Amino acid sequence: MEDFHHALSFKYELCIGCSHCTSVCPTAAIHVEEGRPILNPNRCIDCGRCYNACPLNAIYIEQDDFQTIYDYKYPVLLVPSIFSSQFQDKFSNKVILSVFYHLGFKKVYEVERAVNILKEKYLEMMQNEELERPIISSFCPAIVRLIQVKFPSLVSNLSLVRPPLDITALFIKKSLENSGIPREDIGIFYISPCAAKIAAIKSPVGEDKSVVDGVINMNYMYNKVLRIIKQGEYKLVTDEEDFHSMSNDSLRFSLTAGEVRLMDRGRNLAIDGVHNVSRFLSKLEDDYVDNIDFLELRACDESCAGGILCAGDRFLTAERQRNRLKRSSRKKHADEMNQYKDYLLDNIVVGKVEPRSMDKLDDDIAVAMRKMKKSYEINSHLPQVDCRICGYQSCKELAIAIVNQKASLTHCIFVQRVLEQGDKLTNMESIKITRKIWGENKVNKNSLDTLNLE
Repeated sequence: MEDFHHALSFKYELCIGCSHCTSVCPTAAIHVEEGRPILNPNRCIDCGRCYNACPLNAIYIEQDDFQTIYDYKYPVLLVPSIFSSQFQDKFSNKVILSVFYHLGFKKVYEVERAVNILKEKYLEMMQNEELERPIISSFCPAIVRLIQVKFPSLVSNLSLVRPPLDITALFIKKSLENSGIPREDIGIFYISPCAAKIAAIKSPVGEDKSVVDGVINMNYMYNKVLRIIKQGEYKLVTDEEDFHSMSNDSLRFSLTAGEVRLMDRGRNLAIDGVHNVSRFLSKLEDDYVDNIDFLELRACDESCAGGILCAGDRFLTAERQRNRLKRSSRKKHADEMNQYKDYLLDNIVVGKVEPRSMDKLDDDIAVAMRKMKKSYEINSHLPQVDCRICGYQSCKELAIAIVNQKASLTHCIFVQRVLEQGDKLTNMESIKITRKIWGENKVNKNSLDTLNLE
């Protein structure tokens, strides 16, 4: 089993060990050692909650060097439709598109153009009574990874179809090759609103290699485009070169309920926010919820409009997107993508997604069961205040770390006090343990010398 690629990394020189990141992680993928956050790569789903929670910007998102677009003779840019909704209304799509061409891209496509193709597959799935219910959308890569590591029993419910990004990329490569452009000259780059999509492109689930060649951080691209607009360094494109008009289904797809609106039957729910999704999946896994046909699950609040790399306020972005929807023509537009519909539908399904349970304690089932029983026993004797002073997100996570010999019972400050009362642990031994978890600075008495405590 290969490791996940992760787009999130720590800047330890900025980190003060506040543990905000530990507290918000939906999979308890972060704990603290020697005052530094330590990431468990097999648990992290790149949802970006830690990125948003960090008060010192000590977490950053990796991306490809923008200059790599010039390694290709024919660079193509894939743009989420919400990108233009980051900008104030005075900046038109035509102006934004003009800047893209100014930067050197030969073609620019909004990825949701593929929604009309995807819709056919969705409707086909809903009619297939043999598919396990509920069918869970695989659009959000953070949710796919969440299910893999935290709800592995639900992996078989994933829809296993490509997102609009991949379908549009397949169309671009096929159509450009058919027009005579060599495949090696074509470079497809995507502006990503979140870390999970970056990770998914670098380490795709259900396939060996992504059809996308590079990823650009949306916040970076927003600021780059805005600067060029303000400096007036671009040439305005003609009307004929403007973004292709998209259907209403395409424009609303990236917002919450964008997928369920495509359905023509059944009971279908849309849930956004990774913690909301996690709570709901727990109920689903425990059979507290039934009779649902389709689940649209998105890790970010307001879905892609709330992506952690979006430059604008998520509510304003969603409002602008809905306003664009109102302004869009209801006329049907000829779309060259329809010429490749059969090819795209033939290649729309990805391979099997494997579970990667974060609760797996050992490869040997008998050993794993003994460890699980022991962790329950240890957890029952812990205080259940989830204070994180031990460096772990909860008492349960500390108990698991103990049975895996990555921590000890004395990491718990309450256990330390009990042992001190029974003369089984000295004050200096407790301080030594605290230093091991939180580093020297947190328990350095010299830092309090200038403070009058009287």
